[in-house]
Amino acid sequence: MKAIQSAQLGQQLNLTPQLLQSIRLLQLNAQQLQLEVTRALELNPLLELEEEARAEAQAPAAGDVEPAAVAGVETAAFDELPEPSMWDVPGASWSGEGEDRMQRIAEPGSSDPCVRVLQALALELEPAELEIAAFWLEHCDESGYLEGEHSALLLRATARFDVAAARIEAVRQRLLHGEPAGLAARDVGECLQAQLAALPAPCPGRPLAARILESCVDALAAHDHAAIAARLDADEADVAEAVRLILSLQPRPLQEAVETADGYVVPDVVAWHADGQWRVALNPATAPRVAINAGYERALAHAGDGEGAAAMRELLQEARWLTRGLSMRYETLLRTTRVLVERQAAFLARGEEAIAPLTLKEVADEIGMHESTVSRITSGKYIQTPRGTFELKQFFAVRLEGANVSGAAVRAMVKRLIESEPPGRPLADDAIAALLARQGVHIARRTVAKYREQLSIPTARERRRAAAPAALARAV
Repeated sequence: MKAIQSAQLGQQLNLTPQLLQSIRLLQLNAQQLQLEVTRALELNPLLELEEEARAEAQAPAAGDVEPAAVAGVETAAFDELPEPSMWDVPGASWSGEGEDRMQRIAEPGSSDPCVRVLQALALELEPAELEIAAFWLEHCDESGYLEGEHSALLLRATARFDVAAARIEAVRQRLLHGEPAGLAARDVGECLQAQLAALPAPCPGRPLAARILESCVDALAAHDHAAIAARLDADEADVAEAVRLILSLQPRPLQEAVETADGYVVPDVVAWHADGQWRVALNPATAPRVAINAGYERALAHAGDGEGAAAMRELLQEARWLTRGLSMRYETLLRTTRVLVERQAAFLARGEEAIAPLTLKEVADEIGMHESTVSRITSGKYIQTPRGTFELKQFFAVRLEGANVSGAAVRAMVKRLIESEPPGRPLADDAIAALLARQGVHIARRTVAKYREQLSIPTARERRRAAAPAALARAV
């Protein structure tokens, strides 16, 4: 056999420890960031909170050299937070007055439902099992389903924690049947089955609902009750009752965790309207600032090359990486949020019907960064506005095909038309499409039906049937 040598040109991205840390800091939510900074302050004696560093700088000892500026502080400086009168925007309202508005910004708690789940489990699980639960949650998507093959994740966790697969799976089952039920499910069927099992007894229709989820998901998606009844040899009325039970469940368990929280999340960013324009600021309560101790840094500059000095210089390098990484996070968060607020100013002023089409790529191009960076910095981050508190992800909207409006805006229009329809004379889907066409939004009847179903609104016939008893009662 003849050996052959060949040369090939190619590009390869080498991720340095500093870059990896910066990327990780971008995707942490407020609670995770606070834990990260607290851990760094405990492990690295060269780091201190910026408030402490500023206090030392204001009272220098005689003969001291002026301390070095903290790396990156000017890059991500905080904007001035608004006065209470600045929060007023036409058409929007706050759920509090005066000082209460500002107090809500600094409320304690996590904006991440996964963190709240782990906090609850910490009272029940051993530390080793809590780490396994965190592993499963790390591999869940925004709805609460596992990302990736269950078997591959199980194998990875077994190797990572060096424990039996049965124990790893037992922790997942604890999440699946915990609160909220359905978390870390492999698919929607397993999620809804777990929620069915969690319903309190007595629960009419539960056994049949479980059978439907096991073998009739296709007919369920098609709303074909007759096919389900024939396949399971059940009465169609019983099938209808079981289907109603299934539809009452939450197919996105993490979304339920957000909605059933204490009523607030801690925003990472605050936006308000002042002097005819929108302004954006980081929330100091969720953006801790750290600095390098100037005294230690000066001492290291004149230290020798001993083993102790080398170890301290390594800690100094880690401290510089962290301060620069935090600066990058805050600057990226501010730049991204400013673009989102500017592009969605109409939504903030007038509501969901005014939300404009917006993609990750458009924002990334405007701030000169990659789409993945924008995705990381907007996941799990919240903004407080005069219209309410939103996850930054909600500012992105898909453009409706063949139109200049977003699907989210059209869905809001459909909801408004149905809510304002005459009592006893509900609008059919084709009538709603015609009304939207008069407003310049041309969509097909089936698109109206799709949005109506997403809003869990029944058909015009079902709405008319439901309104009949109420109309009869008024007549009597």
